[in-house]
Amino acid sequence: MKVVVAGLGAVGARAARQVLTPGASTELVVIDTDRARSDAVAASLGPPAAVGSWGSDALDAAAVVVLALPSGHAPMAAAALAAGAHVVSIADDLAEVRGLLALDEEARRRDRSVVVGAAFAPGLGCLLAKHAAAGFDRVEEVHVAKSGTGGPACAEHHHAARGADGPEWRDGVWTTRRGGSGRELAWFPDPIGSRDCYHAAAPDPLVLVPAFPGVTRVTARVAASRRDRLTARLPMMRRPHPEGTLGALRVEVRGRRGQATDVRVLGALDRPAVAAGTVAGVAADWAMRGLLARSGASGLAEMVEDPLPFLQELALRGVRAAAFGRPESLGAGSA
Repeated sequence: MKVVVAGLGAVGARAARQVLTPGASTELVVIDTDRARSDAVAASLGPPAAVGSWGSDALDAAAVVVLALPSGHAPMAAAALAAGAHVVSIADDLAEVRGLLALDEEARRRDRSVVVGAAFAPGLGCLLAKHAAAGFDRVEEVHVAKSGTGGPACAEHHHAARGADGPEWRDGVWTTRRGGSGRELAWFPDPIGSRDCYHAAAPDPLVLVPAFPGVTRVTARVAASRRDRLTARLPMMRRPHPEGTLGALRVEVRGRRGQATDVRVLGALDRPAVAAGTVAGVAADWAMRGLLARSGASGLAEMVEDPLPFLQELALRGVRAAAFGRPESLGAGSA
């Protein structure tokens, strides 16, 4: 089968590598605006990876298109759908995610899947939320907190997102929360530990709310220092790292088991670019193998009926997740 990976930054290059699983007969086309980078990635992967350019030739007979560019995902996803391909997008920008979700009807009509936000958060965070909800009779709240960024484009986006307003689902109504407000101390897996987290332009609620019918509250926060908050509405003062540093996720699910209220907290610790590329690669593999739960456009919490096999596949590829304060490790190690 043919897979196209468009965008070969810190996340896209790893997604391309994850697509080439041992023993799989996969034709891989890699595309980037920087031809030298495309050539370097194709050379490092070796056959059957080949360099292409965006257009009908690249999309012809493609089974899956992975979108890992900084922007432009919605029109590219529409073109991929028209060519008959499934789409996996790592987008974590509010406008991009809304544009991708608007393709739901078109994707269902074509019996294709558009996986929205198949990265760190959203992405891995969606899978953790779905797994944490297992066994609840009713999910009432989902809260996601994230620390860390991927490559330079991701760092620049998250810098801006900290100063922008974001969506929150509360009592069946969408509300807007001011970026940098809502300080909350979140405990991430060691060695990240405790970090102050704040509202931001994070799209996680957009893909989580449809996955939990009847949920009353869904929030997303990002970790930020005092300097991060003060400079969020200004240009970045420092050049971003080539590939971020260690990051972490914390996903808290609250709900009912019978008459009792229960809480479950799951976490993950990894370099965000590594985790995001692995999530995107596994999502592309599942799309090719027909393992996704639905056609249409949605996040992984809807696309994956049982998240445990997906999490176990991530663990085999080195991305670990675990429960806080519980002995089980999701088949992946401990937090």
